[in-house]
Amino acid sequence: MAESTEYDLVVIGGGPAGYAGAIRAGQLGKRVACVEMERAGGTCLNWGCIPTKALLKSAELFQKIKKADTFGLSVKEAGFDFAKVMERSRGVAGQMAKGVEFLFRKNKVDYFVGRAQVAVAGMVEITEGEHKGKFLKTKNILIATGCKMRRIPDLAVDGVRVMTSREALAAKTLPKSIIVVGAGAIGVEFAYFYNAFGSKVTLVEMLPQILPVEDEEVAKTLHRAFEKQGIAVHTGTKCENFRVGKDAVKVNLVKDGKTEEIEAEVVLSAIGVVPNLESVLSAKVKLELERNYVKVDDSYQTSVKGIYAAGDIIGPPWLAHVATYEAVNAVNGLFGHGPAKRVKSFPGCTYCQPQVASTGLTEKAAKEKGLDYKVGKFPFTASGKAVASAEAEGFVKVITDAKSGEIYGAHIIGSEATELIAEYGLAIHLEATAEEIHQTIHAHPTLSEAVMEAAAATLGEAIHI
Repeated sequence: MAESTEYDLVVIGGGPAGYAGAIRAGQLGKRVACVEMERAGGTCLNWGCIPTKALLKSAELFQKIKKADTFGLSVKEAGFDFAKVMERSRGVAGQMAKGVEFLFRKNKVDYFVGRAQVAVAGMVEITEGEHKGKFLKTKNILIATGCKMRRIPDLAVDGVRVMTSREALAAKTLPKSIIVVGAGAIGVEFAYFYNAFGSKVTLVEMLPQILPVEDEEVAKTLHRAFEKQGIAVHTGTKCENFRVGKDAVKVNLVKDGKTEEIEAEVVLSAIGVVPNLESVLSAKVKLELERNYVKVDDSYQTSVKGIYAAGDIIGPPWLAHVATYEAVNAVNGLFGHGPAKRVKSFPGCTYCQPQVASTGLTEKAAKEKGLDYKVGKFPFTASGKAVASAEAEGFVKVITDAKSGEIYGAHIIGSEATELIAEYGLAIHLEATAEEIHQTIHAHPTLSEAVMEAAAATLGEAIHI
């Protein structure tokens, strides 16, 4: 007879939602198991957020070394070993995965590597892996299986000529040329990375701007910055008729009725993600879906009592930090540790150079909502720290209520934007005003002064512009 164990919670998926939810349940003293098909940390830690940031740091450092003379320094010859760059990235991912496995042990989470399936409400079966055939009896189930990369129709991914981000993270050689299809965060980051190491990069986006979810002014600034760096950027452009050859891939770029053929060694598909529910539910379990994502209520419960879901599998914005927030709040609500909270405001970050980060409404969204708003901007060219660091590209932009000064949104493009955005995230959460940020003393010289000065600009009180 198959072995059976009883839990308070079984989590399917060990990514930012799954492992966080499992650890939180462990902290609350619950008996919990987490089943992950590959390795603790899921796609984000092993094949997404973390290894890509390691690659981008190498690219950023290499570019800085090449500009050493700007700082009065002399570097005779700047070079790189691409295989070692990739090896470091994999090492960072491995180190962080071990950290999650340690946290599982610390919080008494039973961790199983394998593929899991909800057999019926209250029962999870491990269907593949070392523990195949094991049944986990449980009072509650949390589905956190995330998403997988969307494939370009009729274009097979072979890991040589055609890749997604996953294959790119396992590559050992640098392509001389690459076409990146899709200019969301993933596409933009890889375009920056390959260009920084000398690949000829073409970035193609079907929508009118790169980083389509970001503020238009920010997107235009990044577009110009990328072209200055040598990246060929095509917006409002479709890719048609891919032809994969032995040594290259050809594709037609179609814009405004005109067609241009281009060629590159590699095509990287970064056209988004799709929900990963394959084999997660048995034929006996019917969950209500919405656009193929699992539909949940305000407590993250699905249409079947006792089955919950959190993270990318319940739909956009497909961000690791949002997934973690959702899973932790789902578990808190499930076990009576306060009401479950749904995400209202969150930061979005893109780790190219210059970095892009935002939270809240864009100016376009504020205008479409008919809001009475003000805009405050502060350029990094007016920041002493940015100029001293030779990182004066970009600006901070804040959108506030015209009367109360309440912050509707903030948008940053420039050095360390992804770190700076947290202050505006906190301000929105606490319903702080632009004046309160303005009146908070920020250390000098720091990049964070630009956050303060942008807030002051909405009041007409910025000092350095």
